Amino acid sequence: MRHTLPSLLRYLLLASLLLGVAACSSWPLRDPLQIQLVNVEPLPGEGLEMRFALTLRVQNPNDSAIEFNGMAFNLRVNQQPLLSGVSDQSGQVPRYGETLLRIPVSLSAYSALRQVMAASNYRAGQSLPYELNGKLSTGLLGSVRFSDRGNLDWPSPVAP
Repeated sequence: MRHTLPSLLRYLLLASLLLGVAACSSWPLRDPLQIQLVNVEPLPGEGLEMRFALTLRVQNPNDSAIEFNGMAFNLRVNQQPLLSGVSDQSGQVPRYGETLLRIPVSLSAYSALRQVMAASNYRAGQSLPYELNGKLSTGLLGSVRFSDRGNLDWPSPVAP
C-alpha cells in the first residue's frame, strides 16, 4: 500500500503532536508563585519625575528552586494606572523559600496628577486599593504570571 506525501506528513504531524503532549504531561505540576507588594519607598528624583523603589516578596511553595532572569509589572492604585516597571534582575527563589526584589520605578507627572485628583475623595486614615500584575521570566519554560491586591494605608496627619 502506497502512501502519498501529504498523507505521510499528516501521520508524522500527528505522531509529533502526541509525543509533545506526552512529554508535557510528564512534567511535574507546580504550585503558582506567590508575589506580594511589600513596600513602596521614595527615591530621589529629577525635575518633575518622582522615583520609587518597590519591594516585592516572591515565595516559592514548590519542592524545587526556581531560577528567574527578569520581570515586568504594572501597579494600579485607586483603580488608576500608577507605575509600571521592568527589571533584568536574575536570581533564584529557593525551594519552599522566598526572596525580596527591590525594583526602581519612575512616576510621570500625569500619573501623579491623576492619582491626586482621584485621591481627593479619600480622608486621612483611609486606605487606597492597589492591584499589582506582572510576569516573572523563568527562562526556557516561559514566564510565570502573578497578581496581588490589597490596600495602601493613607497616612493620618500627626497631631500637634
